[in-house]
Amino acid sequence: MNDSLTKDEFEALAQIRRAKKGERVSACVARNAKRLIGLKYVTGAKDGTYALTEQGQQTLFVKRCIDGLRTVANAAAVAAAPATLDADVATFLSRKGLIAPNAADGFTLTERGRESLTDIDARQSGKP
Repeated sequence: MNDSLTKDEFEALAQIRRAKKGERVSACVARNAKRLIGLKYVTGAKDGTYALTEQGQQTLFVKRCIDGLRTVANAAAVAAAPATLDADVATFLSRKGLIAPNAADGFTLTERGRESLTDIDARQSGKP
């Protein structure tokens, strides 16, 4: 994710992912479409619909995985209800050893997951 996308641009990607065929695009998608097409995350059709490219799907998946790690970490820190994740995100993070299922029908962050989250946060704040 070398191209730093804004929250609004990530939301536009998510809306395109969830959009049904023939559905009119939202203002968020319309506002961000030109930049997302330029970055090759989205393709536009002549009928005004948009579709995610493979690069767009990968970028959105990475964002969902990072958000999933943060959700699991926050749920453990606050002792809140078990963190719920999308099935594909939970499967990926489990296979990579970043989260582990716990007895409360949720997930816990592994040591490797904590290290990864610390590294991600350090990179986003600009520290080496």
